[in-house]
Amino acid sequence: MKDRTVTVFGGTGFLGRRTVQHLRVGGASVRIASRHPDRVRAQFGNADPELVAIEADVHSEASVASAVADAYGVVNTVSLYVERGYETFHSVHVRAAERVASQARRYGVERLAHVSGIGADAASRSPYIRSRGEGELAVRAAFPDATIIRPAVMFGPDDSFLTVVTKLLWRLPAYPMFGQGNTKLQPAYVNDVAEAVARVLQASKMHPITYELGGPCIYSYKELLQIIARYAEISRVLIPVPFPIWSALASVAEMLPRPPVTRNLVDLMRMDNVASPAMPGFSDLGISPHAIEPVLQKILRTDASGQIT
Repeated sequence: MKDRTVTVFGGTGFLGRRTVQHLRVGGASVRIASRHPDRVRAQFGNADPELVAIEADVHSEASVASAVADAYGVVNTVSLYVERGYETFHSVHVRAAERVASQARRYGVERLAHVSGIGADAASRSPYIRSRGEGELAVRAAFPDATIIRPAVMFGPDDSFLTVVTKLLWRLPAYPMFGQGNTKLQPAYVNDVAEAVARVLQASKMHPITYELGGPCIYSYKELLQIIARYAEISRVLIPVPFPIWSALASVAEMLPRPPVTRNLVDLMRMDNVASPAMPGFSDLGISPHAIEPVLQKILRTDASGQIT
């Protein structure tokens, strides 16, 4: 990918910044499109001349067009977890995703990777899950050869999943579970997903493929909590909490600047988050996904007192 520029929307986020790093390792020049280019400099510095930050807003057609012009590839990792004002699931996951895809096609971009999520379903009653599914359809309609990336719930040292659960297990004498804790999860390491996105851009040919990326192990939610508690060497009572109660709590929590639980998270935890064996996955991209335990150990070593950073 030498001398080829890839524009990454959402390049300062949890997955986006790691995707940028993998693209650079592969030799691509990277253009990070962000509403806050100062964050790019804070995260990546100014030493790499092949890494450029530009100001861009996925809600503006002219802004998106400027960001994708002359690019060989485009990656869209932009996502939304809590609706605020004009930032709605539909505006971000559908309209903005379609805008990126249509402008990429208009400007002759050869490769487009759109990050969605396992469980995306345009027929879902959940606004979040439905918007993910509608976004995939809109992207494919605008850019037929786009590759869709559906990761399972992602984990990493600074995630909003494993790190948060670990903190809460440290702090709470009893841990409230989603339902009976039977939901199946197949957590994927964020760096593995980032590498998968980079490999899609590096492939010799582009095909309209949808990849479902899950880690090497499948757990029930309860089993995963028990593993985390065991590695942390703590004993906690796990209390089942019905989903309707979680939904009510989430409605209130969403009023906070950084809500600990959201209604879309509750919706996601009602259904198994597992890659379909019928869909292409990590193995088709030559990637052996990492297990959760070594990363969990790293999180726990960050601060033995339980103050995970």
